[in-house]
Amino acid sequence: METSTVSRLTPVAPPELEVVNLTKQFGSFTALDQVNLKVPSGSFHALLGENGAGKSTLVKCIMGFYTPTAGDILVGKRSRTIASPKDAHHHGIGMVYQHFTCVPAMTVAENLVLSRYDNRQWINWKTEYEQLEAFMATAPFQIDLKAPIAQLAAGQKQKLEILKQLYLNSRILILDEPTSVLTPGEADEVLGLLREAVTAGQLSVLMISHKFREVTTFADGVTVLRKGKNAGQGSLETLTVDDLAQMMLGEQRTATAMARLPYPDPQPILALQNLAADRDNGLPALTNVNLTVNQGEIVGIAGVSGNGQRELVEVLSGQRPPTQGTIRVKGCDYRATRSEMARHQVYTLPEEPLRNACVPHMTVAENMALRTFDQPPQAKGGWLLRPSKIRQAAKALVQQFSVQTPSVETPVGYLSGGNVQRTVLARELSSANINLLIAANPCFGLDFSAVDFIHSQLVAARNRGVAVLLVSEDLDELLKLCDRILVISDGQLVYESPADQADLKLLGQKMAGH
Repeated sequence: METSTVSRLTPVAPPELEVVNLTKQFGSFTALDQVNLKVPSGSFHALLGENGAGKSTLVKCIMGFYTPTAGDILVGKRSRTIASPKDAHHHGIGMVYQHFTCVPAMTVAENLVLSRYDNRQWINWKTEYEQLEAFMATAPFQIDLKAPIAQLAAGQKQKLEILKQLYLNSRILILDEPTSVLTPGEADEVLGLLREAVTAGQLSVLMISHKFREVTTFADGVTVLRKGKNAGQGSLETLTVDDLAQMMLGEQRTATAMARLPYPDPQPILALQNLAADRDNGLPALTNVNLTVNQGEIVGIAGVSGNGQRELVEVLSGQRPPTQGTIRVKGCDYRATRSEMARHQVYTLPEEPLRNACVPHMTVAENMALRTFDQPPQAKGGWLLRPSKIRQAAKALVQQFSVQTPSVETPVGYLSGGNVQRTVLARELSSANINLLIAANPCFGLDFSAVDFIHSQLVAARNRGVAVLLVSEDLDELLKLCDRILVISDGQLVYESPADQADLKLLGQKMAGH
């Protein structure tokens, strides 16, 4: 194991962080209602809640992005005014964001120096490198200081985000879904090293996570928010996963059954032969990819972000041209145009649905009709729209897929992440004749009630004979849902196994590029 974080940190204990009766209003909407939170010095605290519960608003108040309407933020038992992230840094608070903040065109060393809050006019790089090398020698992760950020894998970028905060000597780290782009082994390594520093009393961590396994393994205590209010808190020594779920939902969690039924005499639906594609910069993203997905099975593609998954999904969805190879659906050549997707009955659940699958300012009804607006009964003659029929169809889908929306006339961009994904799911799965469903990280960032619903719909489609290609960075999700799992690394498929026979150690090594 690499050198521990503890060896780098100063012996001064981190200050206690406490939020008292914090309220935040946006106009007439109350996002936080008298919320209380306490992170004792030298503790690892988890912050849980469904999407829209107020977690992000709370940490943005702590970091100074938002000004609270009422309430106090105490650091070291003293009330503090935090009006900006620079103020938060002054009090020893740093945040590791879910999305990377490094400048791709710069090197690791340049990004570390850039992160400092100082006003130096000149930089003595000889001195800087000596200091950075001394810091890196005792840091938990070893990254080449001269490496350009654009050449780092996603896991290395996430480690660098944590290194930046340690370099700034932040004593209270706020982590927002810190392991979403890491392999299971990398996630355990990162959180384990941070846990060492916490146990030594030299660092405090406040972690937002949807992964109960990480929370119960690494955290001491937990605070749960529901609809902007405190729903519960306590020690992880006494709370169970069911307790946490009940706090989050206000009711006992009942997991959806995921029984995968055998499909008689399955035929190949999707067949890729020697498929290749380039990245946006013209460099190879996929190389000689060969893959078959049959009727009535879910085939999972595992891998660390940035290894070709996005390009694979974009090729199959018509968003990126292949440079080599063939794609066939039910034995016929497939070129992923809108007309061919309709003819071959290919449907998609893309990552980041508001960017890839919806038009945010258009209504729920209009977004649900994007596949069918030019077909009867929603149109006459292929061009004359019938809005009443579009709304009627949308109302039925809203009820069937439990989309929580004020009305079908509400812009889809106003909905929560889970309900946006339900809207897309309703549109893509409402056809009676689906051959192939391509799902890319369909549950990323969603709470477990939305996750359970989406998982149940994927399995139900599979049991009806749909061929499902599931691309996910959540290994637990793949093991739960898939019949077969393949690993993609550096644009190539490097491992394949039935899901129930997968060698987890070898699978993790292949994901990490070993």
